[in-house]
Amino acid sequence: MNPQIEKLYRIAQQKERRIIGLMSGTSLDGLDIALCRIGNSGQETTLFLENFISIPYEDTFRQYIREIFAKRQIDQQMLCGLHTYIGKTHGTFINRALKQWNISPPDVDLIASHGQTVFHAPQRLTEQTNFPNSTLQIGDGDHIAQTTGIITLSDFRQKHVAAGGEGAPLAAYGDYLLFTSETENRFLLNIGGISNFTFLPRQGSSLKAYATDLGPGNTMMNQFVFEQFGLEMDENALFAKNGTIDVALLEALLRNPFLDADFPKTTGPELFNLAYLKNAQSVSNTSSLAPEDILATLNKFTAQVIADGIRRVSKDLQHVHIYVSGGGVHNPLLMKNIRKALPSLLVSSFTSLGLNPDAKEACLFALLANETIAGSASTLWQIRDSPAVSMGKISLPY
Repeated sequence: MNPQIEKLYRIAQQKERRIIGLMSGTSLDGLDIALCRIGNSGQETTLFLENFISIPYEDTFRQYIREIFAKRQIDQQMLCGLHTYIGKTHGTFINRALKQWNISPPDVDLIASHGQTVFHAPQRLTEQTNFPNSTLQIGDGDHIAQTTGIITLSDFRQKHVAAGGEGAPLAAYGDYLLFTSETENRFLLNIGGISNFTFLPRQGSSLKAYATDLGPGNTMMNQFVFEQFGLEMDENALFAKNGTIDVALLEALLRNPFLDADFPKTTGPELFNLAYLKNAQSVSNTSSLAPEDILATLNKFTAQVIADGIRRVSKDLQHVHIYVSGGGVHNPLLMKNIRKALPSLLVSSFTSLGLNPDAKEACLFALLANETIAGSASTLWQIRDSPAVSMGKISLPY
């Protein structure tokens, strides 16, 4: 037997596994690296976050991705090269983090890599029924495994699509196993480039858990700030706080069939981008607004989409609590707008559940790898409209 297969077999039999989860989202800010200690599997899963670091992308690296990100026409050679380059870079980042933590690669059992999303194309977005749902994340797992010497699982979303899903959001699988409550109905709200939530009905409810995208998170604000000021984000809502919400523009932004579609659903920057903004400005005759006013309105737009979605699900429920993770949790104006739009509901940072909100998504991919190696997809049947499958392709380092 291949020694690496033997090693994988031993890892699967362990009561506990040390797994590094990786996440790089549509905000293109950098790579989140979470070293997790995960025990058991399925309903008995336990997760402890040992170490976490977020390594920012250099401007040149970020620009490479922007050249192909969420675009229908791209340079194929750039795509091919980046698939390798991102894998090698992420592997190098992992080695840097392990050295900083004084941890040897042989002391880590697995790596779980999300990769870098470059295009998301569910049929509901493309309206092309001649092709199935599809999504593409690059950053080759073989290169991560070779660079680190650690068995790597990657490309998790493809199995979800192959089994009839849209490839996103995948958070429901880990959220359901770790955070279902006996006493409250929970919305685990993640505000990355795109906003999404996992709805977790309390134990004993006749309702099923599920995850859904809502609409824009930070992506439109980030794109606009980069276009206008050359900055990656409106840090601490510095510009938006000095602007005024334009009602006509806000109403135009809110007029899109996707926002009214039933849950669950998925989307991406392929829809919510600067072209979307410019179209809304055109139809609302607001093209001459000051940048600060546009950012204030985009901030309110994101908050309104989130609040409308949560209100739609929570209106007949009691004991509802919203826990927020992702980059948006650090935007004070966005959090203020969300709380103002949902005055009767509790809104807290994910730290209330004992997990760093910035590390949450990376941790959940570590958990997906744990389920694939040591668990059973049958434990996930209670998640609505999400196929009960094991996800991730396995790359051996040698």
